[in-house]
Amino acid sequence: MSRAFLLIMDSVGIGGALDADKFGDQGSNTLGHIARECAAGRADIGRKGVLKLPNLCQLGLGSAAKLATGALPAGLTKNPNACFAAANEVSNGKDTPTGHWELTGVPVPFDWHYFPDTQPCFPEDKIKEFIRRAELPGILGDKHASGLKIIAEFGEEHMQTGKPICYTSGDSVFQIAAHEQSFGLARLLEICRIAAEIFHPMMVGRVIARPFIGTDKTGFQRTPNRHDYAISPPDDTLCDRVVAAGGQVLAVGKIADIFSNRGISQVFKGKDDMALVDHTVALMDKARNGDLVFANYVEFDSLYGHPRDVAGYARALEKFDARLPEILAGLRQDDLLVISADHGNDPTWHGSEHTRERVPVLLTGPNIAPANLGQIAFADVGETIASHLGLAKGKHGENIID
Repeated sequence: MSRAFLLIMDSVGIGGALDADKFGDQGSNTLGHIARECAAGRADIGRKGVLKLPNLCQLGLGSAAKLATGALPAGLTKNPNACFAAANEVSNGKDTPTGHWELTGVPVPFDWHYFPDTQPCFPEDKIKEFIRRAELPGILGDKHASGLKIIAEFGEEHMQTGKPICYTSGDSVFQIAAHEQSFGLARLLEICRIAAEIFHPMMVGRVIARPFIGTDKTGFQRTPNRHDYAISPPDDTLCDRVVAAGGQVLAVGKIADIFSNRGISQVFKGKDDMALVDHTVALMDKARNGDLVFANYVEFDSLYGHPRDVAGYARALEKFDARLPEILAGLRQDDLLVISADHGNDPTWHGSEHTRERVPVLLTGPNIAPANLGQIAFADVGETIASHLGLAKGKHGENIID
């Protein structure tokens, strides 16, 4: 038996989605536009010059991006020594659960509920029920917003009144931000559980607890204690299949939240993405035959994509690229490493939402010959890993490396 590692660079899309126009995202290209801005000298905060991703390019990132749009992003290179592909999504969504579920073999068979971009945006009757059941003095926000901006806008008032900050985005989410000290983390998680009971039946995909600290004078900062209350996947994912076969799914970052803890054996959290990479490196040694190490690195999306911070996104990509040799050094003879993404979040795009894009799929391992795998489906990623781990054929996707 062998092991598998699936690492998700959250929101690192590569443009070119066939149906981007249906989402208002035609022309969006997360990686390509970051590379363009870097090459033009417009992303020199904390870094300088062209986007430098030598290790990801050796795994095929530049080549996958060219597959998606026909153009090689500025500063990136071709001629990788690994397998690469560009993956297309079929589910009607561009959010985190949709992308992760489809990558693990379960396209979403229904439409999520999205809140209108109005103010207020939440149904009045549901908010009244939430306030009553959670015994709250009211809520703040009640609109579409970027999390960091709305915390800055309402943080002080929240601390004075005890009203949580409730907001949404272009995703199917009901997000609740509250001060971890003055409001309390336990209290925040409690009201999020109540909100999940109210909004999940509407097919709102996630209720997200967004704890923060600080003051209006010192500035507010999110803490690592985010928690997602997600609807459970509608069918068995790759995670369920691995566990049913006797393997472990070692979940790094927010993977357990995304899958509502289904098919998850152990959870490894960290204060930032580099701490999550530390966990990944350690698991290269600890994972057993038959195990899946499944990691999500969220800061590309949360800290740089949504706030439209091009330079920050570029810095994060370069930091991750610099850590890749540590991960690659831990691969054993029969291992499979897959690096992909779940959607786009173009930091040069209008608004602050995810963007509908193709995603890169980079595959490597000591026994895997380099190849251009072309255009594939999201579900092919999960089925390829399942085949590698010796699991029976699933309902969706095909093994693309045999």
